[in-house]
Order: sequence, then structure tokens, then C-alpha cells
Amino acid sequence: MRMSLQGFGLHLLNRVAQADWPDRLGLRNGLEKVLYHGSRQGFRAASSVAQRFKASPGARAQLRPGTRTDLFDLSWSDEQEQIRDSLARFAREILTPQAHLADSHSELPAAVVTASSELGLPAYAIPEAHGGMATENGQVTQALIAETLAQGDLSLAAALLTPIGAANAISRWGSGEQQATYLPAFLDEQQPLIASIAIVEPEPLFDPMRLRTLATRQGQDYRLNGRKSLVLRGAQADLLLIAAHTEQGPAVFIAESDSPGLKRREAPAMGLHACACTDLLIEDLRLPARQRLGDEDFDYHAFLDLSSLGWCALAQGCAQAVLDYVIPYCNERSAFGEPISHRQSVAFMIAQMAIDLDAMRLLTWRAASRAEQGLDFHREAYLARLFCNEKSMQIGTDGVQLLGGHGYTQEHPVERWYRDLRAIAVLHGAMHL
Repeated sequence: MRMSLQGFGLHLLNRVAQADWPDRLGLRNGLEKVLYHGSRQGFRAASSVAQRFKASPGARAQLRPGTRTDLFDLSWSDEQEQIRDSLARFAREILTPQAHLADSHSELPAAVVTASSELGLPAYAIPEAHGGMATENGQVTQALIAETLAQGDLSLAAALLTPIGAANAISRWGSGEQQATYLPAFLDEQQPLIASIAIVEPEPLFDPMRLRTLATRQGQDYRLNGRKSLVLRGAQADLLLIAAHTEQGPAVFIAESDSPGLKRREAPAMGLHACACTDLLIEDLRLPARQRLGDEDFDYHAFLDLSSLGWCALAQGCAQAVLDYVIPYCNERSAFGEPISHRQSVAFMIAQMAIDLDAMRLLTWRAASRAEQGLDFHREAYLARLFCNEKSMQIGTDGVQLLGGHGYTQEHPVERWYRDLRAIAVLHGAMHL
């Protein structure tokens, strides 16, 4: 994804990294304050809360596909390296210390919300025409962002990126009116728009291609009925993207949270506590036909595939956190006069975790790269999702196993990571590259 203005800003910030800036946040060292301050100024948007949902006609803004190539480039650009370095510090110094509190209280801590507002993450998803910084598809960069944040904590990363997933979907498929109406609100500094994607339904062996939520056409409107579960930040969301079955097949509808016919109920899950999962009851929800996402070019398969890649990226970040935690633990934990890492069974388990993690990355980056170039990526996304579903849960299980009894206690974070990683295999939506 090309963001020349952002890249120029980051270059300048890097040059003055040693400058003595005022302690605006009181949360990080001089370099990080500079990076956050620069991001905030660079991504400032002049939208108004009162007018965030004012319908506005306009031409549809479309991001350009990246340069097509048969080569799969595993190197990062200077901009991507700078983004990753900045987010890694944020994950390490903000998300990790707040993760246990967020998990125990089942909410997004205020300190995380305040600090994350300085990052300007929504601008990565929104075209320049609507106040953002994106000019090209950026699935690889956004996968890198998701993975880096999830190394701090998967649940907090998912909570922060859920609105951006909705913004990505509207940027990719939204009509000109939909983009003009909703995208600027994501950049509002005072009250940024919170949005979520509702796909999962409380059905055994749920299949996102066979939705029970129905959208029936009635004149110029649609009437929606059904139920959704595991909607991340659903109780707080101002906007919901709801998947429903129509006569033409699956479709996605944009609904404002105060629409008559929407009822939300907290429904705590096994993991992802910081996301405050919600059930959504839809009873005779009437939406104008213009609230159906996209035009004839909307691709529901690609919509699901991009969601899968988002969850794959989160899984990689959390799996990396598990690996980084168990290696020093096993090197320091002694049994029978020597570190337990000297035992082959332990060493082989850790090695297998590292091998699987690299394979997860390669599959995900390959699929994201093809999506970014505008190539067909369904097969690659399916393989990445299938592999990450299995291996992320295995890495979480092995992390608990390597810590023994300690792995079952909240004294160590691996039990939380185990619970969060099990969500990868069952969730659709919310995360969307």
C-alpha cells in the first residue's frame, strides 16, 4: 500500500527521533512520543460527530491494486519496517501491561483507547478522497499491523482492529454514497466511529455460506430477521455490517446501531474478553436497498477470505508471543539438575512451534500478496485459514503444556493466549484486511 505522505512523515520523524519533545502522553520515551504525535497530526480528519451519518452522494473511491508480479517478495519496505517498529513498541509497552486487566474486566481499558488514538490506524484503510492515506490495496501491510499488535495481546488487538475491518470492507466495496456517509466518521478524533461485522450465527457447524439470517426484498427496502453471535464490540458499535441471505445469495448490509429491530445482549465467550462479545437479535429490521454493501461487483467469497486472513495474522502474532514466552521459561526452569529445555521432548516441541509459525506466516503473506495485486486468492486464503486454525490451537496447547501446572494459572499469560487462540477456528468477520 502506497502512502507517500505518511512515508515522508515517518522519514522526518525518524530523523528527529532524538529530539526533546514534551511529554504529552506520559506513557513512552521520547522517540515513541514523536512517532505518536506525528501519526496523530498526519492522520487528522476534519469530520464532525453530528454529521457522521449524513448521507452524501459522491463518486466511488477505489484503491488501486499493487504491481502484479510472479515473485513473492518477503522483504519489507522502509515504511513497513517503520510501522512495525512503532507498533511493536506500542504492543510491548501498552497492550501487554493492560492485557490481564482487559481480560479480567472484559473491556477495552481507557489507557489503551487513549494511546491507540495516537496511532491513526483507520487512515490505513480509508482512501485519500475521504480523508485517509490509502491509495493502493494494502492487505500485506494490514496483515503486518494485525500480527504486530497481537504480539502484545490478541484480544486487545482484535478489539482495536474491528472498526478498521469494517472500514476496509466499505472502502473496498461500498458505493460512493456509502463511502461518503461513513468513512469520514472513522477518522473523527473526538469520537471515532466504532463498527463491527456480524457474520457468525449460533448454529452447530455454522457455515458462513448458508446463513439463517434472511433479508427479504420489499419494494425499495429489505427486511432482515435472524440472530448473530460473537459480534466483537457489538454493544459499543455505532455501525454494524450484517451478513444475510437474499434471493441472489449471501449479502452484507450496513445498519446503524439505533435502527429499530436491532437488539444487543452481552454474551461473554471463552476468550477475547477485551472484545466484549455480543449477541445480536434482528427482528423486522428494515433497511433501504441502498444500505446493501456494494454494487454488482461485491464478492462475498472474497469478503470471507479477507476476514480469514485477518484472523490468520492475529493468530501469528499471538503464537509468536507464546513462543517468545516459553523459550526463556524452559531455559530457566530446572528439573533434575538441568534446564528442561535440555530434554529432547521439550526442545522438539519448541522447534515444531517455530516451524509451524513460519509456515503460518508464509501461507498468510502469500494470500495477502495476491489479494493486494488484485489476483485470485481464494485457494491461498483457504489454505492459510485451514493451517492457522489447526496450528494456532496446537501452539496454544503446547504453550500451556510446556509450563506444566503454571500454564493453568493466571500467574502466566499462556492460559489467556490458549483461550484466545481457540477463537481463530470459529470466528468469521470482525477482522477484515
